[in-house]
Amino acid sequence: MSVGGKGVISVISNLLPDQTVAICRAWQGGDPNTARENHAELLPLMRAMFMESNPIPIKTAMQMKGLIKSAELRLPLCAMSADNKEKLARALQEAGVL
Repeated sequence: MSVGGKGVISVISNLLPDQTVAICRAWQGGDPNTARENHAELLPLMRAMFMESNPIPIKTAMQMKGLIKSAELRLPLCAMSADNKEKLARALQEAGVL
């Protein structure tokens, strides 16, 4: 949005819709500092969403949070690696999601 976009397409919004809306509303409401601060707080978690191919991390995170029952994926996608799953859990904990 800071470079002219009118909104966002956000993977993280599946997990944190309220926070995503708050960032957009702050920016659109003329409060870029709050938008940037909120974005910066979520940036480590946003980056974690791309440790593996989308939608593997977001589905795994949503299952960890209890928003979905299964993170089952269709081929050719597969479950998140154990190492990255630990990293994702840590990122979720640090972001206060878990």
